[in-house]
Amino acid sequence: MAAAPRSMRLADVALAIVVAGALALVVALAGAASPVAFALTTGLGALLLLRRRLPRTVLALSVLATCAYYTLDQPAMGVAVPVVAAVWAASRAGHVRTSVVASAALLALATFFRIRDGVEPVGVLLGYETVSNLALLAAAIALGAAMRSRAIADAQRARIDELTRAQAEREADELVRLERARISRDLHDTVGHAMAAIAMQASVGEEAVGGDDDAARAALGRIRRLASRSLRDVRQTVRAVRDDDAPARTATLAALDDVLDVVRSGSVALRAEVRGDLDALPAAVDAAAFRVLQEALTNVVRHASAHAVEVLVEVLPTSVHVRVADDGVGASGVAAGAGLAGMRERVRLLGGTLETRAADGFVVDARIPVEPTP
Repeated sequence: MAAAPRSMRLADVALAIVVAGALALVVALAGAASPVAFALTTGLGALLLLRRRLPRTVLALSVLATCAYYTLDQPAMGVAVPVVAAVWAASRAGHVRTSVVASAALLALATFFRIRDGVEPVGVLLGYETVSNLALLAAAIALGAAMRSRAIADAQRARIDELTRAQAEREADELVRLERARISRDLHDTVGHAMAAIAMQASVGEEAVGGDDDAARAALGRIRRLASRSLRDVRQTVRAVRDDDAPARTATLAALDDVLDVVRSGSVALRAEVRGDLDALPAAVDAAAFRVLQEALTNVVRHASAHAVEVLVEVLPTSVHVRVADDGVGASGVAAGAGLAGMRERVRLLGGTLETRAADGFVVDARIPVEPTP
């Protein structure tokens, strides 16, 4: 058992001194006190120094010491008074049954011998004396049990508070992790797409320099617009992180043509088909579908070495279907990095599915459920 704190040890010493002193005073006032009586009262007080470690032993020894005291015909100091502190200590330690049994045994023995010896009239003995002793011992047991219950309740409240704080910290950490993941996905989708498009336009401009100045200037103009848009998106993302009241930048299939125009301006032949009402999509589904399409087309431009790509966006009554298929080098040209992982994460969070497969090129096929509209 761990050592008690210094404050507890001091409290035990103070209790032992008070009990020993009180018993010694009672004995002195009773008259004809002997050294044996003072030794026993001092021992009864000293036993309380062990009340935290050995509460039942202290109670048993206190009862035996009280019996020994009266066996040696020492001055009266009451029946309950010598053991009341030990009874309280045992009850305070959770040994209520032991306290009750010890108290009952002591009262029964004291009453029997006092009736046998005719020390006091039976009526007085069974009336005032027994009732007062019984009340004192019962009060000690009740007080000890109540203090233990309160200590347990306080410990439980402290534990609950600790668990609540730990849970709050875990939830805060999880929110931070999710926010970091969201920012990472947003930056990858915006900046990654823009860099891929800029690289493609730079290649177009490089090939056109000296042969087709108009095409070169057009490529440079597209690079400027892409860089400006990317910078604006990054600034908006940073503002959203720093300021909770900043308007959130929302990706939407309404900007589909901007993504398709980047592909059309390169050397990849594009065929796109949109079916259904894009405006009917919930914002979260709309944004996820746009990001899947954007990332898939970015991979086509950066990795696929494709000559043609087909895009299908189909709004169904219960889902939206996004499919991007190219005739490039297949899975070997697509790195298993943050892009595919981000697509899968976005779709999974909305309860959808995303499949990728190599089939004379590379295919990204996503289906995201939508809430039925009234």
